[in-house]
Amino acid sequence: MGTAQKAAIALCIAALTFLGYNYFPGHAWLNQDTQIYLPILERFRDPSLFPTDPVATRPHVTYTIYDEMALALRHLLGSFQAALVLQMVLFRALGLWGAALVARAAQLSWRMSLLVASLYGLGAFVTGPSVLTIEYEPVPRGFAGPLIMLAVGLAAHSRWVWAGAACGAALLYHPPTTFPFCVVFGLMTVFPRQGRAERMRGLLPILASMGGLFLISRFQTGATEAQQFFSVVGDSLAKLQQLRGSYNWVSLWREQALRHFEFLYLVTLAAWFRMRESASIPLRALFAGLPLFGLLSIPLSYLLLEWLRWSLMPQFQPARATLFIITTAVIGGGICGVRAAQQGRRWESMAWFMIAFAMPVQNDALQLLLPDLREWLMVKRFLVVAGLSAAAMLASQWEARRPNLSRSAWAACLLLPCYLIPVVCQVRNIPGIAHTELSGLSDWAKANTGKEAVFLFPDLDKELAPGIFRAESLRGLYTDWKSGGQVNLLPEFAFEWWTRWEKTMDGKFDPDKLDRYRGVGIQYLVLKKVHPLPGLTPVYANGKYLVYRLE
Repeated sequence: MGTAQKAAIALCIAALTFLGYNYFPGHAWLNQDTQIYLPILERFRDPSLFPTDPVATRPHVTYTIYDEMALALRHLLGSFQAALVLQMVLFRALGLWGAALVARAAQLSWRMSLLVASLYGLGAFVTGPSVLTIEYEPVPRGFAGPLIMLAVGLAAHSRWVWAGAACGAALLYHPPTTFPFCVVFGLMTVFPRQGRAERMRGLLPILASMGGLFLISRFQTGATEAQQFFSVVGDSLAKLQQLRGSYNWVSLWREQALRHFEFLYLVTLAAWFRMRESASIPLRALFAGLPLFGLLSIPLSYLLLEWLRWSLMPQFQPARATLFIITTAVIGGGICGVRAAQQGRRWESMAWFMIAFAMPVQNDALQLLLPDLREWLMVKRFLVVAGLSAAAMLASQWEARRPNLSRSAWAACLLLPCYLIPVVCQVRNIPGIAHTELSGLSDWAKANTGKEAVFLFPDLDKELAPGIFRAESLRGLYTDWKSGGQVNLLPEFAFEWWTRWEKTMDGKFDPDKLDRYRGVGIQYLVLKKVHPLPGLTPVYANGKYLVYRLE
């Protein structure tokens, strides 16, 4: 490969990263789990912050380098947001490169491999375990996922040590995400015997990362509650986890989600069958092992969590390995779509591409592939997916015979989804949160209240605004709904969170509870402007919020 071609490939991956970050699937900040991680990081930086907020005083980052890397990069870049977003963009680019390497291992040209990588880059939401193949926020799982995709691509080309290094880096960020690959990769290094010594060298970086992770955990500062790995989830804790983390409990999934996984697993089997002659031996092994592991993770999760009640399972979340079914279905569908078109099987090519393009558009692909024609939105989504699939089929078919037309169709496949999916198909990955008044409130609290101040938003129920306020104002909350997601990780936190929630947030807001709020140490109430407290004067007000100090 010449220098010019390498530069063109790097430029294309950079362009796909830019499109994915800014348009679709997009990015978010303080919409979901960064609401939890940022207060933890801020308290590590300044231990005087959040002195009574359990989200920050009970961190759960002992077994990861996420916090260490964020703190180190913050010194260079000046903010945690810059430090985390930089890593997210870098790892997304590496994931796209890994997906392209996978397609190359199936003997596709670089141009078609980049088309397949773009399909992976559109992401997908995995119904049931509630996980994303491409995370929108800079969280540990969002860093580890693309690194594992890079490891898959490198292993598909028998670059064992580099694949192990990519997996080792992912392990340092989020061990649960790496586990399926570690199992399949470990089996590949042992079988067959021929060339075993060379393959086993790929395990060395993974073992080194495991050792490094153990050492880091021994020197972790700020942790006040140890995660329990070898105990039993009691009935009371199980009820809390089912309330706030129902995605871990397979019995609570909809039957539709199970059918979805069954269908997509059959797609991966069909893709493996079609690819078996052109794909490298390691790629065939990975495409057989990873989706199988994902499928088996469903009954395994049911057995270990719901029958045996093993406390590690809510933290490890094994059923989230089902994302490998989705990922291999998308990448395998793209590869098979290209090859079918180049071999003159147009309708088969269209079918493969339809499956691949359907995943980022509809959580349940079968709903889109067999649309209800009475729903205009579903019809629009079907037509968009069909149009993109036709363009991808033509780009593949014309690659050798009509290169100029092929390049035009290829460019359309890379560019148009970033507009058509969010605008025409109305896919909104990131919820819109009115931020102007909330930012004003946060700025006021940061400038006019002490670090020990405790706030409560009693009339916002399960909304996300309180967590955003906590992170932006650097002021503690007595409780909020989003932080309850930590019940999966820390049992003591779980019961403390539920006690606080029941005392102050359970049921509709009642002005008669002011004495109760004062009694538990709440200093400031933040209410919507439509819920003023009679007889009290707010210390701050804007177009949406009123703040009252409880003397």
